[in-house]
Amino acid sequence: MRGSCLCGDISFEVQGPIEGPSICHCGQCRKLSGHVWASAFVPNAQLTITGPVRWYQSSAAAKRGFCPRCGAFLFWKALEEGTTSFALGALDEETGITLEKHIFTSDKGDYYQIADGLPQT
Repeated sequence: MRGSCLCGDISFEVQGPIEGPSICHCGQCRKLSGHVWASAFVPNAQLTITGPVRWYQSSAAAKRGFCPRCGAFLFWKALEEGTTSFALGALDEETGITLEKHIFTSDKGDYYQIADGLPQT
């Protein structure tokens, strides 16, 4: 699978099976994306990133990668893990991916409901 930011300065390629396709409702993802953030993750060795990713350490445990030109929020990486999450919305082609769950739902906005029947944590 291949993906890119809005302006095209950053591209990425995912090789091998992806894990954990989910929707995050945490306050940080909502502020960065404007609503919720759909992502999946792979081991770091299965993700090739090309371009000037700017990393922002958003907490003591994680950093987020975005494009410094167009501002696209593309990646999330826990500092103590060997995986990187990538934005499902940034993929350039059909994915065949099915969401598995919603995470951090206790932080979700009060202006919408989750009604798709997927597990919520």
